[in-house]
Amino acid sequence: MRTPAATAAQQRLRQLTGTAPARLRAAGAVLTALVLLFGVLTAWQVSTRAAAADQVVTHSQPLSQDAAEIYRSLADADTTAASAFLLAGNAPPALRERYEGDLATAARLLAQAAARTDASSDAQRWVAELNQQLPQYAGLVETARANDRQGLPLGGAYLRYASKQMQGTLLPTAQRLVEAENRQLNSDYTAAESFAWTAFGFGVLTLGALVWCQVLLLRRTNRVFNLGLVGASAAVLATLLWLVVGTFLAQLNLGDSRTHGADPLRVLNRARIEALQSRAAENLDLVARGGSDTYDQDWLKYTTALAGDPAKRDGGRILGGTLSDARMNAPRDAVLALDQAAKLFPAWSARHKAAEEGDNYAAALQAVVGPEGTDTSAAVFAAMDEQLGKAAAAELAAFEDSAQGVDGGLTGLAVGAGVLALLAAAGVTVGLGRRLAEYR
Repeated sequence: MRTPAATAAQQRLRQLTGTAPARLRAAGAVLTALVLLFGVLTAWQVSTRAAAADQVVTHSQPLSQDAAEIYRSLADADTTAASAFLLAGNAPPALRERYEGDLATAARLLAQAAARTDASSDAQRWVAELNQQLPQYAGLVETARANDRQGLPLGGAYLRYASKQMQGTLLPTAQRLVEAENRQLNSDYTAAESFAWTAFGFGVLTLGALVWCQVLLLRRTNRVFNLGLVGASAAVLATLLWLVVGTFLAQLNLGDSRTHGADPLRVLNRARIEALQSRAAENLDLVARGGSDTYDQDWLKYTTALAGDPAKRDGGRILGGTLSDARMNAPRDAVLALDQAAKLFPAWSARHKAAEEGDNYAAALQAVVGPEGTDTSAAVFAAMDEQLGKAAAAELAAFEDSAQGVDGGLTGLAVGAGVLALLAAAGVTVGLGRRLAEYR
């Protein structure tokens, strides 16, 4: 049994759709609502992807690279501190300036990261820990230098302890920061590259409703075209095509920035760090004066990771290693610099081996960290590090070239979707308004 409310609702529905003009008005209201909702939904979904693309360029990638640079600066500070300690009074001022510059760079980037990361994020926690640990490390290095200037053997012990703190505490914490920022970068890439399926599906539904309405009008009026509805359909179809093409181009550019910029840069950053850790192990072995085989093992571990295992060869080429991995998908300029770095590594390894096998400590010291001449491990390492720096600059430029402007293109799509939706709504109003006028 129908309730009075249900009966009243049914009568109201009949009043709204019981006549041809009423049905046209209802169809106009529904179609107008559909095209406007499609425009709003498209603009919203595309805007979120534009914001994510902007995050990739202006926030996530810079923070990810800064985190890698913090790690590299800390590792370089450890290496440089050992070199300066070994040279003692013969250490050039540039070596001390480089060490202080590394600490200043790490401190500056940590301050920037603290200001630009969420207070509740994992990254913020790692930044706080590094800010606490860095002065402790610097204090140990200064104590080592002070004892060494006085001729006290404790200087070497303090430097080894400082390096142990760096390798065992600061660098692992810095690695966690790198991983946290890389996760955020991956998340922003995923958000920016995702397709707006909800908007697309709703657009197809809206276009179908417009076509269906025109088919009904054709059957009842024998008019092939309703210009207003045709215009509305064209606007919705144009939005759908723009959505597909614009998203595809954004995905293409973002994918290129990741494949040829961000991803190779991560591998290259790891190669630069492994080179620095190898150099630190080489220096600290001299600081220990052969009292421990720990640094020999570290040298073997890091250089194998960097250049591959000499026991594993394909013809004359050593297999594996981050130097080789970094070439994959790298831009041409980066590949050229990486090839130069790979050619320098055997010379560095040969000088290290010659110094290790010699019995004369003074000669070994001169061969590894000698302040003058080019036939030293220090000189070859510096040349290799310079080439790795050039490769990093080329990959960063490749990232910026591909990713720059993607957010602007998506923002234009969002605005365009809104404008086309308004035009489509106007087309529905004009097209059905003319049919309604025929009943007056």
